[in-house]
Amino acid sequence: MTAPPPRSVPPGADHGARPGGAPADLAEVWTVITGMYDGYTAGDRARIDAFLDPEATIWDSATPELICGRTELNRVRDARPTSDDGPAETGLTAYGQVVDVFGDLAVARYWLRVEFRAAPPELARNTAVLRRARPDGHWLLVHLHEDLQSAPEQRVR
Repeated sequence: MTAPPPRSVPPGADHGARPGGAPADLAEVWTVITGMYDGYTAGDRARIDAFLDPEATIWDSATPELICGRTELNRVRDARPTSDDGPAETGLTAYGQVVDVFGDLAVARYWLRVEFRAAPPELARNTAVLRRARPDGHWLLVHLHEDLQSAPEQRVR
């Protein structure tokens, strides 16, 4: 058995599964994620939509089917219970992010903590896929996958 040939490119420059990214790109991607949740907390659909590709797909934690595009997203939004129908959310915190950039695509993995006025908090593991829009180069979410976990105090360690 012979040794593998020496690497011709530095580690991470071969477009492997974890390339990381330029600090500015990583910060811009995270700003899209947090900006989307700031819009949600403010109840501002237009602000949320500014961060979403119009044809984005979403696995919403409270919706069984894949949401495909803005029309379906608005249908799901309109069918959601109002704050009078269920526990009122009091805050969202995205944290623990791992972001990688692959040219004009980015993948962000992170936790989302949802606080409620009269119920225990919920945790969701999220994965977001973003693309760099042309010609201005801003990032847009093209897919979001929410995976609801147990409340933090109920999680088995």
